[in-house]
Amino acid sequence: MGAMSVRTPSSEPSTAPHRAGFACFVGRPNAGKSTLTNALVGRKVAITADQPQTTRHTVRGIVHRPDAQLILVDTPGLHKPRTLLGERLNDVVRATWAEVDVIGFCLPANEKIGPGDRFIAKELAGIRKTPKVAVVTKTDLVDSKTLAERLIAIDQLGKELGFEWAEIVPVSAVSGKQVDLLADLLVPLLPEGPHLYPDGELTDEPEQVMIAELIREAALEGVRDELPHSIAVVVEEMLPRPDRPADRPLLDIHAYLYIERPSQKGIVIGPKGKRLKDVGIKSRKQIEALLGTPVFLDLHVKVAKDWQRDPKQLRKLGF
Repeated sequence: MGAMSVRTPSSEPSTAPHRAGFACFVGRPNAGKSTLTNALVGRKVAITADQPQTTRHTVRGIVHRPDAQLILVDTPGLHKPRTLLGERLNDVVRATWAEVDVIGFCLPANEKIGPGDRFIAKELAGIRKTPKVAVVTKTDLVDSKTLAERLIAIDQLGKELGFEWAEIVPVSAVSGKQVDLLADLLVPLLPEGPHLYPDGELTDEPEQVMIAELIREAALEGVRDELPHSIAVVVEEMLPRPDRPADRPLLDIHAYLYIERPSQKGIVIGPKGKRLKDVGIKSRKQIEALLGTPVFLDLHVKVAKDWQRDPKQLRKLGF
């Protein structure tokens, strides 16, 4: 490749078209989705935990490359719904799958294909248009013979369900093995186009992104129909409360909920401020669980006129 990989100034056309798009990883809980997201992005963005169902919300990581920008949307694990929350999570998953440019299906190398995997693969087979890449995770835990068997079984699984994998890639997110190769294979499946996000990190504080997301989810609950996307949340500051004893810390979090029109303010705040108060209570519990520390959450609602269509506002709001 040599000189071709040098980044050219924008005035000269580079040889390959720039690509940008969305990918999401799917798989049973604990299939290694979040760890893989972190390995690709190169820093911790998603919440990794041994208990399934920790990633309740779409957490994005961005892989910036000279030739492409790959935006990873982390969907919650799809599973057979036992609860209403499960049903809702599954709806979120299916909606996400239909909107992304490529789906990576994570299957751990140290486990045989099970009913949970088949359940997901069947669902995937129903999404015809989106290319599907099988990502065999945790390869550091098995020998080459087991790995070969898994690869053959996964190839077979696609054939049984009547679709062809765009790629089958073994990786180890823990050792970093083949993670770059995975990115190389995902990029050509993205549409051509300019950067969708500014260069550089999403934020220096992945926690702030997650906190904003938790507040936004709580604020949208029950009013999705009236305000489907028109709430953006910005965490303005997070500061430990001064003069607190070491064993009883308190974190002050100040956040703004931005809406597009003054008429939406009443919907978000609710009669006598009740809705906003509920949003505060609900998201504070989740933020405390995420950070493991007591939190004082200060929420304000502001109008940012037509923020969804204003690039300057969008940048300020972190989009």
